[in-house]
Amino acid sequence: QVQLVESGGGLVQAGGSLRLSCAASGSIFSLNAMGWYRQAPGKQRELVAISIDGGRAVYGDSVKGRFTMSRDNAKNTVYLQMNSLKPEDTAVYYCNAHGVSGSSSGFEVWGQGSLVTVSS
Repeated sequence: QVQLVESGGGLVQAGGSLRLSCAASGSIFSLNAMGWYRQAPGKQRELVAISIDGGRAVYGDSVKGRFTMSRDNAKNTVYLQMNSLKPEDTAVYYCNAHGVSGSSSGFEVWGQGSLVTVSS
């Protein structure tokens, strides 16, 4: 069974920075896509960033130029560096992964969620 464990959320003032981490563990043959989504109170979950087949990350319009996603394939870990944070970035951030398990089954898993709160 594949699991994602997130870390790094918290409270930060507007204009500040935070970095989220998401580590995948378990029986993994390949990780085909990893990404970050967020859900603010009363709103639908939205894409923050995604990398497919190890390619360049694609970002949601609201975070372009401020957020950077990186990936350490050796550690099955992705990071989300968030700079110039705004109060509207306040949300629960979820890591997501698609891949193939060691038993050759496809999977999609979500992290537990990390609360990011940006104060004005």
